[in-house]
Amino acid sequence: MSNQDWQGKRVTVAGLGVSGIPAATVLHGLGAVVTVVNDGDDERSRTQAAELEAQGITVRLGDGATLPESTELIVTAPGWRPDKPLFTAAAEAGVPVWGDVELAWRLRGHGGREPAPWLAVTGTNGKTTTVRMLAAILEAAGLRTAAVGNIGVSLLDAVLGDEEYDVLAVELSSYQLHWAPSLRAHSAAVLNLAPDHLDWHGSMEAYVADKGRIYEGNRVACVYNAAEKATEDLVRAADVEEGCRAIGFTLGTPGPSQLGVVDGILVDRAFVTNRQKQAQELAEVTDVNPPAPHNIANALAAAALARAFGVEPAAVRDGLRAFRPDPHRIEHVADIAQVAYIDDSKATNTHAAEASLAAYDPIVWIAGGLAKGATFDELVTGAARRLRGVVLIGRDRALIREALARHAPEVPVVDLDRTDTGAMSEAVREAARLARPGDTVLMAPACASMDMFANYNKRGEAFADAVRALAAESA
Repeated sequence: MSNQDWQGKRVTVAGLGVSGIPAATVLHGLGAVVTVVNDGDDERSRTQAAELEAQGITVRLGDGATLPESTELIVTAPGWRPDKPLFTAAAEAGVPVWGDVELAWRLRGHGGREPAPWLAVTGTNGKTTTVRMLAAILEAAGLRTAAVGNIGVSLLDAVLGDEEYDVLAVELSSYQLHWAPSLRAHSAAVLNLAPDHLDWHGSMEAYVADKGRIYEGNRVACVYNAAEKATEDLVRAADVEEGCRAIGFTLGTPGPSQLGVVDGILVDRAFVTNRQKQAQELAEVTDVNPPAPHNIANALAAAALARAFGVEPAAVRDGLRAFRPDPHRIEHVADIAQVAYIDDSKATNTHAAEASLAAYDPIVWIAGGLAKGATFDELVTGAARRLRGVVLIGRDRALIREALARHAPEVPVVDLDRTDTGAMSEAVREAARLARPGDTVLMAPACASMDMFANYNKRGEAFADAVRALAAESA
């Protein structure tokens, strides 16, 4: 769309915050008549509203339900649920609803420059790590790139900013995909699928369908997890461009059109001349940091997307070697008395915790928090034989305790009935008491953090601080 298309167009932006404010500012700059609606009317919202109103943007606080008169388009923050009255009113009035990703997609090439292709990643877990790995590989190949999207970097900034890119590594959540009907990526990956955000989507089927939108219109490759048939099913159901290929990744020996692992080597049997007989070495498992199974899967997905874009094998290796994971993602904090202490505070659901628990043995597990409607029987059953002991924290810890009683009754459990700032310190001390030399104390809570902490980062910092204090005492 050109600037002329936006002149005088009446657009309602739903929600302030990290996506709403940039969207409102961009649309106003394009000449649209912008009204921002927001449910909240707190001090932070009023400050944000004042900044937008100073630009000439209308803001309505405390009323996110009413469709402003003459609205021609709604651009929504990704977290706004589809069943909100605002969207019901929009549907009745025939008003389209876009998310910030859809807006960014429509504005690609604005100003006449060549739009950068998108390599897109979604999945229940591992999205951020995979996108950052992908960006590291693309950079190692000498390409101008950025990791953007749900990773916390605005796609609008990437599309409209002064920086020009050869390709973008784009993380997309199920929320963002729901509101992005015209997105068409160069290539895309669905890493895995497990129940999450079902309160927002309404059902697992709706959640999976929104994840699958990432494959629609792909031009070169749809990358799927060979260990999860549901991801391959999404590829089969997608309407892609002629010639687009299905590319699997596996932790085992790859078949034709797959990437996998052979004798500690990441290999490619998809982007080679003879897929039936050839395999191209990409990197060693030890080049992946950390080399936990689920992280190797992330690396293979990133490598598949990079190879789909034409990146040479050496750049895959160099990019993976250069990559450093974000904090609180299976991060080694310290070794104390021959016990390793690992911070995986980012494991905020059972699927993520399952992957983390599979990487270590034996384990003293620190778990608990806000369950978000999850059940823990399957997680505990799978991990039972690895558990030396368990320390439970947080509001919904009883759900995990009951699953442990059913499926791992012999495992010692410490149940901490406290949510004050000293709770994590006590949890670490109790875990140290249960651990033996050679064990791993793993904080992979399988729950959200907001019952005790502002976010998973703060929870991870509390764990790391408690471990370092224990180390200082033991020195």
